[in-house]
Amino acid sequence: MERSGASWLRAGLVLLFAAAQILCVASACDRAFYREMIGDFCLTKFQLDMADLDRGLWCSWPHTMEIYEDVTNCTFQIAIRMGCFWPDHVTDLFFTDIHRTYFQDCALTGRLLHDPPVSVLAPFIGVPVLVTLLMTALVVWRSKRTEGVL
Repeated sequence: MERSGASWLRAGLVLLFAAAQILCVASACDRAFYREMIGDFCLTKFQLDMADLDRGLWCSWPHTMEIYEDVTNCTFQIAIRMGCFWPDHVTDLFFTDIHRTYFQDCALTGRLLHDPPVSVLAPFIGVPVLVTLLMTALVVWRSKRTEGVL
């Protein structure tokens, strides 16, 4: 019994040591420095790329897609090299600021959810209704036939 207690204690210490290592790795990210780095590298390049693009095309996804992918990849690469998680709160705030500055006037047309066409919607509504009606009729018809029921 003594031996079992010692093995539990040893297992607990190993788990505690592993948790401490994970905590040290998780807290290794200097968020303030990460924020500064993505501002200096990623945001600066993004601003230059957007300045080269005509302001009327800022809301055109085909024209801004490559620029947006570049800034996303930039934040990811810096996070990896600095040992930070990605995406995190700093990255979320970074992209929120970008959207607030560059894309706030963009219309949401084409991106809103909408109903499917009637040719798709009708079978998904009609078939269950017909099956329900047929099953109800079958149950009523069968309940009126009492032959063979004891």
